[in-house]
Amino acid sequence: MQNRRNSLFLLAAGLAALTLPAAGADYRLAGLAAPDFALRSSDGPNVRLSEHRGEVVLLAFFGSRCDLCGDQLAVLSRMVDTYKSAGLAALAVNVDDDQAKAAQFISAHRASFPMLMDPEKSVARTYRVDNLPMLLLVDRAGAIRYVHRDFRKGDEASYLAQTRQLLDE
Repeated sequence: MQNRRNSLFLLAAGLAALTLPAAGADYRLAGLAAPDFALRSSDGPNVRLSEHRGEVVLLAFFGSRCDLCGDQLAVLSRMVDTYKSAGLAALAVNVDDDQAKAAQFISAHRASFPMLMDPEKSVARTYRVDNLPMLLLVDRAGAIRYVHRDFRKGDEASYLAQTRQLLDE
């Protein structure tokens, strides 16, 4: 049974690796250091990306009008709950203009990580966010390693394989 699970994990990791160029090939920041930023959390305090150096960071951009964003945030929350002790963190960046709608969305989609507010979209522009949801996986050294635009059922396997690879490095 354990061998079968290991084989399935290796197969999923291999398939994820094969899809990597398509997922991030046209993203100019892939392979570069993730630009640092500080944003206000929906809970109040400011959060800075560089505070998470040494951890693998799931950086998710979302908006209240994005139907798939809530589903993706739920998947990321489960991953963080499972792998936090191994050094996994997540930050979600809201890009809504309307802060009331952003607050409603955040209230309806509670997560186990900070939900940050970027109403001026300065961080979203820095990261060249062109689609919602958009997920970037940042390695322990602070480099952007994987990029996912959009979210589909089944993307969890790819997220998990790539995240586990970064955690193992």
